[in-house]
Amino acid sequence: MEEILKFETVGQYNIFNNHETLHPLVSVIDFSKAKPRKLRRLYFGFYAVLLKDVKCGDLRYGKNLYDYQEGTLVFIAPGQIVGIESSDELYQPKGYGVVFHPDLIRGTALGRHIDEYTFFSYNVNEALHVSERERAMILDCFAKIQYELEHSVDKHSKTLIATNIELLLNYCVRFYDRQFIIRDNANKGILERFEKLLGEYFSSDKPETIGLPSVGYCAGELHLSANYFGDLIKKETGKSAQEFIQLKLIDVAKERIFDKKKSVSEIAYGLGFKYPQHFSRVFKQHVGMTPLEYRSSVN
Repeated sequence: MEEILKFETVGQYNIFNNHETLHPLVSVIDFSKAKPRKLRRLYFGFYAVLLKDVKCGDLRYGKNLYDYQEGTLVFIAPGQIVGIESSDELYQPKGYGVVFHPDLIRGTALGRHIDEYTFFSYNVNEALHVSERERAMILDCFAKIQYELEHSVDKHSKTLIATNIELLLNYCVRFYDRQFIIRDNANKGILERFEKLLGEYFSSDKPETIGLPSVGYCAGELHLSANYFGDLIKKETGKSAQEFIQLKLIDVAKERIFDKKKSVSEIAYGLGFKYPQHFSRVFKQHVGMTPLEYRSSVN
């Protein structure tokens, strides 16, 4: 069975990277200090923001060709396994990273909304590719956190460390917004493909056999993680992916209601609803009238 290296604590990861542990719950790591290692899959019991200094297409960070060579930011949440299958090849890791345990941010503003940073659930091929100027901003945030780790502990330490991590993550939100706009090769046609996917879905027997299309299903068909896909659609349309699906659903429903040979129940089942009452409720929420009222209004 393939070996997976497990790191439950920040201290264990520091040892692995030949780093001193200044704080048991958070660390800023310079990977150049680590010894050459073999490729392995890694399990993390904490959050990690890793700035990889790599050339395009480096196997250690996925087999995709990236359009930014200055650096790649990878985000890891507790419980995730990252990396590729084991190899006997030795390589020298490069770059920097901030790792922090969930216990560090409990009771802080960051701890209350850490789940809002959806990029912690993006796939590796959806990593953030930063420009040289953005890279400098990231490293400045790392430096501020490192300063606090080297400063003698006082009543302000936890708040300032958590605040600087939050600042780092907020910059990453901005940089991802930029990436959604300019990475045409990676995102080109996603919206069009999404619309086509929904059209084909409702034209098939899938609604009756699978049910209503979910965001997860659509993301999978487009080879994206659900969070990245949802954030991308929100950026492109101003609507969530779920809202987009429902609008398409209502458009299809309006067309089918014209067919008087079909009852509302048959239309509901054909769209993927388990219960006609649910379909009627959703339809009225969007249209302002029931399916039968809509059918009468267009005659």
